[in-house]
Amino acid sequence: MEYLEDPVRGQADMAEVGKALGIPLATNMCTTSFEDIPSAIRLGSEDIILSDHHFWGGLTASMHLAAICRTFGRDLSMHSNSHLGISLAAMTHLGAALPDLRYALDTHYPWQSEEVVASGRFAFQDGSLPVPSGPGLGVELDRAALARLHDNYLRCGLTHRDDEVEMRKWQPGWSFQAVRY
Repeated sequence: MEYLEDPVRGQADMAEVGKALGIPLATNMCTTSFEDIPSAIRLGSEDIILSDHHFWGGLTASMHLAAICRTFGRDLSMHSNSHLGISLAAMTHLGAALPDLRYALDTHYPWQSEEVVASGRFAFQDGSLPVPSGPGLGVELDRAALARLHDNYLRCGLTHRDDEVEMRKWQPGWSFQAVRY
């Protein structure tokens, strides 16, 4: 096992668990902004930040995050949730540009069924994805697919994320609690 991902909530609890277990801890939940980093360093809350280039402010900001992690002896990897090929291309380029990437990047892309890249879905080879080689991010958009998915979004009526609805499909009565431990 390379690391545990967010075994508890909050930086202080992560630091306590990390000291007790001696297993590297990773997070994409308790250190989620540049403002969180000073307390994460002070507490030693995680060894690895699992970044998402959308969430951290783009590719340049993600490179800045990588430099901060190197400076303070932290590792960086990436976790990206529901994205399409253009986003995966950006993540792949970023991963290839990071000089000290020691942990595999993870993505939910294999479970997505739609695509907006003109060449179709990316194919992983032995758990890896070749860096697209064309101009820019190396992909061309399928404008018709993008318009169709945009229309789906407008018609679906979802205006905010509600994990309770999804969780209750599997565990009736489930509700979000800020502290469960």
